[in-house]
Amino acid sequence: MQTNQCSQLHFKAIVMATLLACLPLLARCQNGAGAPAPVSPELAADIKALVASVNHLQSQVENLNSQMTELRNAQQHALREAEQLRAELNQTREQLSAKIGSAPGVYEGGAAISQGASALVPPSSSSISSASATLPRREQSTEESSTGDLQQRISKLEDDQQLMNDKIVEQSQTKVESGSKYRVRLSGLVLLNTAVTRGSVDNLDIPQVAVPAEAPGVAGSFSGSLRQSQIGIETFGPDIAGARTSANVKFDFAGGFPNVPNGAAFGVVRLRTGTVRLDWANTSIVAGQDAIFFAPLTPTSLASLAIPALSYTGNLWSWTPQVRIEHRFAPSENSALRIQAGILDSLTGDIPQQSYRYPSVGEESGQPAYATHIGYTQRVFGRDLSVGIGGYYGRQNWAFGRAVDGWAGVTDVTVPLGEFLDFSGEFYRGRAVGGLGGGVGQSILLSGSIYNPASAIYGLDSTGGWVQLKFKPKANFEVNFAYGQDQPFARELRLFPASALYYGYSISRNQSPFVNFIYRVRSDVLFSMEYKRLQTNPLNSNANIANRLVLSLGYAF
Repeated sequence: MQTNQCSQLHFKAIVMATLLACLPLLARCQNGAGAPAPVSPELAADIKALVASVNHLQSQVENLNSQMTELRNAQQHALREAEQLRAELNQTREQLSAKIGSAPGVYEGGAAISQGASALVPPSSSSISSASATLPRREQSTEESSTGDLQQRISKLEDDQQLMNDKIVEQSQTKVESGSKYRVRLSGLVLLNTAVTRGSVDNLDIPQVAVPAEAPGVAGSFSGSLRQSQIGIETFGPDIAGARTSANVKFDFAGGFPNVPNGAAFGVVRLRTGTVRLDWANTSIVAGQDAIFFAPLTPTSLASLAIPALSYTGNLWSWTPQVRIEHRFAPSENSALRIQAGILDSLTGDIPQQSYRYPSVGEESGQPAYATHIGYTQRVFGRDLSVGIGGYYGRQNWAFGRAVDGWAGVTDVTVPLGEFLDFSGEFYRGRAVGGLGGGVGQSILLSGSIYNPASAIYGLDSTGGWVQLKFKPKANFEVNFAYGQDQPFARELRLFPASALYYGYSISRNQSPFVNFIYRVRSDVLFSMEYKRLQTNPLNSNANIANRLVLSLGYAF
């Protein structure tokens, strides 16, 4: 490329010189002392065109000279810049060496300095190469040796910098390596909950309903637990058909207790969720075990993570195997629309045997459950206002030809009420949704024993929901006020009293307010205090009440 440019320049210069030399002769031919020779019109036109070409070539030579001067100045500026960057790089290397020598602080300081230093070098090398490449060969020959030497030194500095980056990363963190060699991220939460409970509840670690006292004279309890601690693993794989692939799995320790002394302190590991994702620009496919996407919101709490807060008090929830597809639209710059649809394993709250897995009444229907959700988000005053509607349908087979259609309609909303306040809530109306936490865990109505083929079975209607007001004056501090209520239709429960024999209870309403604050001492250290009141109304009986104060200390990693 450079040789062709120089050859063209030499050719133009020779032609220009020849034409300049011929101009006087041409002038004498036109204005000589002797008798003027007759000149044809065609020759006169050629002479005028030749003169115009000579003038054009002169202007091109002047432009080339100007460009060469600018390129020479640019190269000198690049050389000065490279010298300055090399001095800064040497200073950075000295700082990095000092950081490496003082072990504990390497990760926080050294990594940042390393990243900053590595960002300095490459642009200078490329800019010098491009500037040198555009110089004509005559100019390049005078400085070729110095430029090549500079490029070699810059390349060596880049290699040294990369080596230092690798050493810093190796010393500053413990790497998680996967069998596939793709990037893996380990995360989790170590969470200690200590609670003072006044009254009796169904589950001391994660209470959902208040129950009558089991023993007279027992006013309450004090307890502590780490069962709600979590571990998560996430991996990021290759692109497939233009989609980014990733997968994640999460566990906690709320899977029960071993049958040993003090077994309540030794929670069994439990699978929570695990999904595989394919994400295109506007479409995603998700397969695995995940939360029910048609009811996407949940109240904020550190006291109830093993089961989402306000479950069985208006908050539908489940972790169920599913396959769903999501598509996202952007109607405008400040709005977004997301449509989701999928199939789910039709879980209905059945309690499995210890060693064997039999199909649930939802699975015995021979078909999956179906769900969809449409969510709209609008940017308002710099905050997101979101509204969504969801639907669910799952058929249940209770044997002897007794089928029940379970369904639910859900509405969710998140509204910013100012700079520091957010209002959120979720409301449902459904039938036979005890497996999703609706109806306080009650799904069906029975006219007699469930084992009697003559007994009729109907779906129990219920309604419920929850609201939350979040006050967040700082990024690391928030206060949450929430209230939830679930209310099966008491009239239906009274018409079918045999239902209580199947569930062991008959609850007509369950409600719970709570208030908490969550403070992040740092991004990885959390502290929370929460007060919660449970009020559970058995059918045709006085309410059971329990009060609970929970202190939580968490460390996220």
